[in-house]
Amino acid sequence: MMKGSHLALCVLLVGASANAAVAGDAEAGKEKSAMCQGCHGEDGNSFSPDWPSLAGQVPKYLSKQLRDFQSGARKDDTMTSMVEGLSEEDIADIVAYFSSQKAKADEGEGNSKGRKLYVGGNRYTNVPPCAGCHGPNAVGNGPAGFPRLAGQKAGYIVKALTDFRSEVRTNDVNGTMQGVAAKMSDKDIAAVAAYLSTLDK
Repeated sequence: MMKGSHLALCVLLVGASANAAVAGDAEAGKEKSAMCQGCHGEDGNSFSPDWPSLAGQVPKYLSKQLRDFQSGARKDDTMTSMVEGLSEEDIADIVAYFSSQKAKADEGEGNSKGRKLYVGGNRYTNVPPCAGCHGPNAVGNGPAGFPRLAGQKAGYIVKALTDFRSEVRTNDVNGTMQGVAAKMSDKDIAAVAAYLSTLDK
């Protein structure tokens, strides 16, 4: 075998091993996530409108949020204390469990204004379509790490967008969500949140 080919094979094997090590074990994650289930639900569907559902969430997004809580890039006293002792393996397992669960939307009629904003944005206020990043069905973008929003709790979406708008939350990539939320009114935020919370995809 040529040296170059041998080196390439070694790199591939090392890469494969590294990826396997961080893939996560959903069964182990179910047990490790017991501390999370009090707020986020046993299957990742939250009990409260103010706490996010984690079921079916994009793994890359979930992993980033947990690490951001650990590093202080995202601030929340409760979450910081919950994640401070988690290892990389713990995070991978917990993420594997919650991301493999089925998200359950809230009951209720969809919000037509919210749907219009989500799909088409608002050219008069320069609010871009949310669907451009989060997908037409709001299931997120795995490779980019953009979160699933379909079936998310309305109260949590309102809080997240309001926090981005006021710059209380600043852990979004390149300030993208801060820029979007800055152009949204309270009514815009409420409408989009109402639409997404009942979207069952």
